[in-house]
Amino acid sequence: MKFTNGYWLTRKEYTLNYPRQCVGYRQRQEEIAFYVPYKNIVSRGDTLNVGMTTITVSSCIEGVFRIKLTHFDTGQEHVQFQLNDCSGNFLEFLETEEYYICQTGNLGLHIAKKSPFQMAFYRSGELITMSKPKAQAEISDQNGKHYMREQLLLSPDEYLYGLGERFTPFVKNGQSVDIWNEDGGTGSEQSYKNIPFYISNKNYGVFVNHTGKVSFELASENVSCAQFSTEGECLEYFFIDGESMNEVLSKYTRLTGKPSLPPQWSFGLWLSTSFVTDYSEETVLEFIDGMLDRGIPFNVFHFDCFWMKEYEWCGFEWDKDAFPDPKGLIQKIHDRGIKVCLWINPYIGQKAKVFEFCRDNGYFLKREDGCTWQWDLWQAGQGIIDFTNPEAKSWFQEKLKSLLSLGVDAFKTDFGERIPTDCQYYDGSDPEEMHNYYDYLYNQSVFEVLKEVKGDKEAVLFARSASVGSQKFPVHWGGDNLSEYYSMAESLRGGLSFLMSGFGFWSHDIGGFEESATEDLYKRWTQFGLLSTHSRYHGNIEYRVPWKFGEEAVCVTREFSKLKNRLMPYLYSQAVKTSQTGIPMMKPLVLEFPDDPNVLVIDKQYMLGDSLMIAPIFREDGKVKFYVPQSKGLWTDLLTLETYEGGRWYEREYDYLHLPILVKPNTILCIGKEELTADYDITNGIRVNLFQINEDSEVEIFNSDGQLAGKVIVKYSNSELDMSSEGIDVTDFSILS
Repeated sequence: MKFTNGYWLTRKEYTLNYPRQCVGYRQRQEEIAFYVPYKNIVSRGDTLNVGMTTITVSSCIEGVFRIKLTHFDTGQEHVQFQLNDCSGNFLEFLETEEYYICQTGNLGLHIAKKSPFQMAFYRSGELITMSKPKAQAEISDQNGKHYMREQLLLSPDEYLYGLGERFTPFVKNGQSVDIWNEDGGTGSEQSYKNIPFYISNKNYGVFVNHTGKVSFELASENVSCAQFSTEGECLEYFFIDGESMNEVLSKYTRLTGKPSLPPQWSFGLWLSTSFVTDYSEETVLEFIDGMLDRGIPFNVFHFDCFWMKEYEWCGFEWDKDAFPDPKGLIQKIHDRGIKVCLWINPYIGQKAKVFEFCRDNGYFLKREDGCTWQWDLWQAGQGIIDFTNPEAKSWFQEKLKSLLSLGVDAFKTDFGERIPTDCQYYDGSDPEEMHNYYDYLYNQSVFEVLKEVKGDKEAVLFARSASVGSQKFPVHWGGDNLSEYYSMAESLRGGLSFLMSGFGFWSHDIGGFEESATEDLYKRWTQFGLLSTHSRYHGNIEYRVPWKFGEEAVCVTREFSKLKNRLMPYLYSQAVKTSQTGIPMMKPLVLEFPDDPNVLVIDKQYMLGDSLMIAPIFREDGKVKFYVPQSKGLWTDLLTLETYEGGRWYEREYDYLHLPILVKPNTILCIGKEELTADYDITNGIRVNLFQINEDSEVEIFNSDGQLAGKVIVKYSNSELDMSSEGIDVTDFSILS
């Protein structure tokens, strides 16, 4: 949201009041409140008829400030994100002649005592950023609405990332972003997963603690500042400092929740019925047997919306014409070694048998007059489950338990973004503040059931919408993309932004969701999809089974699915690390190589774990231009063993069985014995491949319970390698480069 007309003028519809001079402070419990009126105070008369901002500062995590700017302290209850670790006190305080200084760890906040008012953040005495004079503002408009604003100065070589899943440019400088979940596809500025958190390559992050709309102007309205504002009388944000961007993410997820560890089987290939295709029990078994007969490994079969009858979503009742014996069908699928996922959403069409029951018991969101809130967008006359109503939540969860009792293993939690603001909630929550947060409550409700019935280690979703903290309920996929190369690229771009926002695991519709995919695109997207943390074939109007796209597509799917399964000892250990640290398993190069200036804007390559760099191919001619980061030693192509010098760009042409999968120097890569499933004992029969070892190294291997099973240790001395293992079964060591 923009409030100014150029640099000098204010837009005529707004009035801005700026904190001018700090007139004192008060220490209360574990925070300090600073009082800053909107006028320079020269005499007692100046204290009359003037407002002020109260700035409260606290620190519940070392190296993190919690800062709240308040105009009127109304005492109003607000919808709150569920935050962790907010009970500690790491705040230190001292005064100098010019500043009040708050300190937490190496992070300092200097608050000017005299006019002009400003605040500056320092790391070990070095300036990081600052809120300059007139950066903070209390704002009112002609309609009586109030806003609070903050601006933080950007350095000339500073880049900002994150803000959730954004399909706009990867670097957020120059962008206006509203944190407001929408069902807008992958080709617009709208996003399914908006997160009011950005991270800077200067190793700090800003999290605005507000569940409603947060407006960011990142080097846009004021091109030297990152600006954020909210409607209302207060604005709260966390300033998170770290030695690296990885440490910033680790602290942010310590505050908002670490990503849960998905079960090992979920990393295998998922196959979907697709959306509006025609399918029945016969079709489902034909596809499953078709995959198995062709030797294509996959682990999960997904039933999309039409496991229920049209107009009855989501009434939780199987279409008995297409699926007369759901429990028997699920057992047949399980007998083939395949898990089952069902599509659901939090909306219930008026034709569904359960609609009247939900309406009569007050389980839906209501209009302001007390009637059920309904519309026809998606399902005719649909109502929306109110998860603030404990009875409604319990009823919804019981329906899911009934499905799980049939043998269902996972749920795809679709939608959750089209949530109205002209409605009433059972608990009286502000609908504006609930719009984004609804997604958290929805996915939390489903994840709780899976944990209760399946156990902590088996719970997994396939979710589209998200809010702050939703990383605790993986996995998320990128939404409705097109069957085009540019949409494949924008999907990756959105995923990398999402993964820079506290989320650990991510997937996307292989081949694109809308339209028909060409054989060429299908094969290239298959490579990319099976080198993402999670992999799923899904579409709208056409089946996505490989043989529909030619025999070569069958071969490509088979080979890359087998490759991913062989990599499971490495991949699952990386997943455990993500769940422990909050650092994403799939990440942009800037997270791994922050000191290499060439990677700052790269959004068409990524690291899969710490050691594998992937460069998907986005062209029909099979050509790809990719950058190899600066490193000590040569990178090695996993498939061809060709080596690459770091700090250089390369251009190569690849067939459909190859693409750049480069192994970082000094890597111990553990390969599993199984290739027909992702769900096997990854601590037994390991082959250890060594790539450009130039120093002492070790890697840890975790079992399917996420527990440390053992490690591989390599000692380096005078170009000689001494290799050993502890706690795991290693069949051989191979020096590959």
